[in-house]
Amino acid sequence: MNMRASEVLQKEAQVQFEERKFPGWKRMIDIIGALVGLILFSPIIVVVSFIIYVTDGRPIFFSQDRLGLGGETFHIYKFRSMRRDAEEVLRGNPVIYNKYVSNNYKLPEGQDPRITKIGFFLRKTSLDELPQFWNVLIGNMSLVGPRPIVQAELNEYGSKRFLFLNMKPGITGVWQVSGRSDLKYPERVDVELSYLEKQGMTFDIAVLFRTVYCVFKRKGAL
Repeated sequence: MNMRASEVLQKEAQVQFEERKFPGWKRMIDIIGALVGLILFSPIIVVVSFIIYVTDGRPIFFSQDRLGLGGETFHIYKFRSMRRDAEEVLRGNPVIYNKYVSNNYKLPEGQDPRITKIGFFLRKTSLDELPQFWNVLIGNMSLVGPRPIVQAELNEYGSKRFLFLNMKPGITGVWQVSGRSDLKYPERVDVELSYLEKQGMTFDIAVLFRTVYCVFKRKGAL
């Protein structure tokens, strides 16, 4: 998304909504959870980084612009699970790109030529998401919230897009524990937006525990 579009989106979001103060309890849980996550998973992070470097070279991490709270863009971080020329492969083939858009901005499992062998394992186990604890720590994301989306996906929300932009995106959320990647647009819109009314300390903790269950059961991928 270019700078001009980003600025317009942020101004529109400010006009549409009264400013919502990010709850202090939520930020506290985010900081504690992110620190615990980074420390607890540090051995795995080191091992995965080494395997990616040995099998496919650099870069180890993948970053992409996503929409955050109020329409501000930020760099989301993941372990790189795709080829270095993944974007060219996607946009260079109209058939693949159309399938990508129509399939909830993902390609069906086993049909994505961009994913590396180690990348397939990382996605299946959701280990590719571990670097997002850093996004949470620095305040771009929350542990629980709607999944951060790219600019093109915002069109799926239509007139409700400002409701979506009024929430800080999360590593996990209602969508993931209510069908996760198996639940597609337009059903995903109402599920994601339901978090506006459901969010609270008890609900967030319940979502986190439910996420752990879903990951171990491998019900889709984060």
